[in-house]
Amino acid sequence: MHDKFSLNDIAAGGVDGNTGITDRAGVHGLFTIECRDKDGILKWEDHFCNLVTTGGQNDLVNKYFSGSAYTATWYGGLIGSGGTLSAADTMSSHAGWSETTAYSNANRPTMTFPGASGGQATANAVTFNMNGNYTVGAFFTSSNNTISGTAGQLFSEGTFTARSGASGDTLNVTYTIIA
Repeated sequence: MHDKFSLNDIAAGGVDGNTGITDRAGVHGLFTIECRDKDGILKWEDHFCNLVTTGGQNDLVNKYFSGSAYTATWYGGLIGSGGTLSAADTMSSHAGWSETTAYSNANRPTMTFPGASGGQATANAVTFNMNGNYTVGAFFTSSNNTISGTAGQLFSEGTFTARSGASGDTLNVTYTIIA
């Protein structure tokens, strides 16, 4: 018995101008909010994603790539329940929601971000000392610290399950920004 085999060389090749590799940078984030009662006991906690507004995206590109004046200080604000968020919202025009002001802080609390690691950074927790009955359902970041102020840049906003509370509660919010 003899085995027969044949040896053939086959070569194939080609060039594909569209390799399908894409890289799209995007900025998004995650908010965490917790409510503690007057005795420091956790009443509730929520985690929610944010919407980076069109103005926030433009501000980021202008500052990073166009060399415009840069603002490194950001502040957090509370939004009442039932609000409707939009990418078109700005600090001076956000018809779908209103800011909740039932807290004793003199200004919107300052968010401080450490240097980024792994493409993200988590700000310190900002604290709101509630001094009246309130209902909250969203959070926003702004470059202006004036409570109910309409100046500055509205960077991001995000909704969570609306909750009500009373004077003496403390709301703590952290924001992780991811690029």
